[in-house]
Amino acid sequence: MEDVPSNANEHCPGTQSEQAGKASSCAAIAEIGEKLSTVKHKILVLSGKGGVGKSTFSAHLAHALASDVTKEVALLDIDICGPSVPRIMGLEGEQVHQSGSGWSPVYVEDNLAVMSIGFLLGSPDDAVIWRGPKKNGMIKQFLRDVDWGELDYLIVDTPPGTSDEHLSIVQYLSATNEVSLQDVRKEIRFCQKVKLPIIGVVENMSGFVCPKCKNTSQIFPPTSGGAEKLCADLSLPLLGKVPLDPRIARSCDEGRSFLNDIPESPAAQAYQKIVQHIQDYCSNREAEQSTT
Repeated sequence: MEDVPSNANEHCPGTQSEQAGKASSCAAIAEIGEKLSTVKHKILVLSGKGGVGKSTFSAHLAHALASDVTKEVALLDIDICGPSVPRIMGLEGEQVHQSGSGWSPVYVEDNLAVMSIGFLLGSPDDAVIWRGPKKNGMIKQFLRDVDWGELDYLIVDTPPGTSDEHLSIVQYLSATNEVSLQDVRKEIRFCQKVKLPIIGVVENMSGFVCPKCKNTSQIFPPTSGGAEKLCADLSLPLLGKVPLDPRIARSCDEGRSFLNDIPESPAAQAYQKIVQHIQDYCSNREAEQSTT
């Protein structure tokens, strides 16, 4: 990815903005752009509603990308009020440490780092009740003060909807050419409005695959064409469909990688195909930028 571009000032607040006169907004974007200049690809995982398996997908995407030991991967959880990534990644109880170069993320593997507000809480049961400005400040601190080092992929797991956290992460990454992965129509409109490139759509919980008989049942049959029609209507690629498998939830509760535990399952194979599409997209994008 590129360093802060010459048009970075476009992302500073104008005279009509609520941030007008607050130079720190521009300074923060520049600082973050410099901090993340060593991160090749930033991928946002977005969802228009909760309960669709977004954090689970983010975690498995990070695990799959990190299965290539030549790649450095990090997972950032910016769901400030409902952080579930520490549990899914098997890191509950871990704490963040301060070093001379900033906060040190928590490592699952030598090449897979994780950061979440969950590491800053006294207990997983602690409630975080913050208004927008405080959430915004926390996201800024994650991006600016964490010692990410050189990364091939930074996966950002976002909360549901199009709230303060989404606007903040897009604003702060605006100087770093971020990309996004998402799954609902409202979120697509949001990405288009803020000029966020879209990798494609994932249909999660697409049918139920019985772990014993391997038969597939449509528990949630699409009533309006599903992801395929959505992608056709909006001219977006469908990256794949991940079937329901109760073993995924069990793996997440135990903080284990489902892809490593049951790689032969239909869901794991669907994940691998989706990850391959994402890797191809990032490789093509990297090649395009190297020629400009």
